[in-house]
Amino acid sequence: MALTGLDIFKLLPKTNCGECGVPTCMAFAMKLAAKNVELAACPYASEQAKQKIGAASKPPIRLVKIGPPGAEVAIGNETVMFRHEKTFVHPTAFAMAFSDGQPLEELRHRTAEVREYCLERVGEQLRLELALVENTTGAVQPFVDAVKAVAGGTGRGMILMSDNPEALAAALAALEGQRPLIHAATPESVKEVGALALKHKAPVVARAATLEELSALTKTLTGMGVQDIVLDLPADNPAAALQYNTAIRKMALKGSFEPLGYPIINFVTGRDLPSLVADASTLLIKYASIVVLDTLQYQALLPLMMLRQNIYTDPQKPIQVEPKFYPIGEPGPESPVLVTTNFSLTYFLVSGEIENSGVPAHLGIIEAEGMSVLTAWAAGKFSGAKVGAFLKASGVEGQVKTRRVIIPGYVAQISGELEESLPGWEVVVGPAEAADLGPFLKMQVA
Repeated sequence: MALTGLDIFKLLPKTNCGECGVPTCMAFAMKLAAKNVELAACPYASEQAKQKIGAASKPPIRLVKIGPPGAEVAIGNETVMFRHEKTFVHPTAFAMAFSDGQPLEELRHRTAEVREYCLERVGEQLRLELALVENTTGAVQPFVDAVKAVAGGTGRGMILMSDNPEALAAALAALEGQRPLIHAATPESVKEVGALALKHKAPVVARAATLEELSALTKTLTGMGVQDIVLDLPADNPAAALQYNTAIRKMALKGSFEPLGYPIINFVTGRDLPSLVADASTLLIKYASIVVLDTLQYQALLPLMMLRQNIYTDPQKPIQVEPKFYPIGEPGPESPVLVTTNFSLTYFLVSGEIENSGVPAHLGIIEAEGMSVLTAWAAGKFSGAKVGAFLKASGVEGQVKTRRVIIPGYVAQISGELEESLPGWEVVVGPAEAADLGPFLKMQVA
C-alpha cells in the first residue's frame, strides 16, 4: 500500500537539517511520496525508515546518468504517463550514430558538426547530447580508434555498441571514468557485459526480443549488482515500437513492475527524412529516453528539437524571461521605449522584430507569470497601473529623454489608465502583430 506524505514524515528524523537538499522534513516527505527523490538523500534515516519507506518511495523509473562527472546526461526518473498529470522530468536525449567502418577523416568531420550543432529557440540552446559508435567491423582496434575520435571530437557522452565483449572492454578502458553507456547485454552475453558494467561503473543497455526476456534480463543484471540499466526492445515497425514503449511505461508506473522500471532507448535510423521525423516524434512523445538518429539534416533536427522542447516543459508554468528592461541594439536617450509581457515566445518575437528593423530600442518586459499579452490583460496582469508601476520602478525615466511608451495594439484599452499612472508620458498604441513592428518603429523615428 502506498504511503502518504504524512505517513513518511512520521518515520523521518524531523531535524529539518536541509542536508537532503529540501528545507524541511515535511517537504522531503512530500517529495518521497511523489517519488521525486530517494530516501538515500536523507543521511539520518533510521533502519526502520529505510525498510518501510525505501521500496514505497523508490522512483518507478530509475534515474540513469551517462557521461563524465559534471557533464552527465540524465534520463529516466519519470513518474507520470501524461505530462498534464504533472510534468515530464528529463528530456529525451538525441544520440548521433557513427560507425567504426567510417574513415577517421570522415569521422572527424562529422564529429565537428555534432559538437558545433546548436539551435537557439526562446532563449534555450538545443543540442545533440550523445554520440553512439557501432562496432560494424567486429574488430577491436578500429572500434577503439573510432570511439576515441568520436569522444574527443564531439565532447559528448558516449554509447558503445558492440556484440564483441573484447571490443567493449578495450573501448571502456579507453574512456575510463567517462561512464559511457554499454550497448548491450543480451541473454547470451549478460554475464560478460554485466561484469564490464560493474568493473567500469558504467550504465548498460539490456536488449532482448520480448518483454518476458527483457524482464528476466534486468533481473539477472540487478542480481549481479548492476543498477543503472536502459531498456532496448527492438521492433519490426513504428507501431510495434510505440506499443512496446507504452507497455513498459505502464507496467513500471501503474503496475510498479521493477524489472521494467528503467529508461528506454530507441533507434530511428536508415529511414527517409519524412519517416524519420514522424517515427522519432512518435517515440519522443511515447516514451523514449534516448533516440538514436543518423542524420544532421536541419529539416529533421529542427522539428524534433522544437517538439522535445515543448513536451519537456512544465504545462502549468509557461516559459518566461526575467522582467526588466532589455536594450535591443544600442539604444540611446532618444530611442523608443516599448513594453510587453514576459512570455518567452512574445519576448523573442518582439525583440527579433525590433532588431530586424534596425531601430535601437528599450524593451520593457513586465512580470505577467509567463502569459501572452491578451491572456495577461484578461487576468489583470497587464493593466495600465501595473505597466506604470513597472516603468517607475525600473528607473528608465533617468535613462531616456523621450516620454513616449509604445504598448501592444491588442491592449489599446489600457492606454488611458497608463497615462494616469505616468503623468507627463504619452502612450502610443503599437501594432497588434509583432511582424508589423519594423515599419511602425521606422515611422516613429522618421
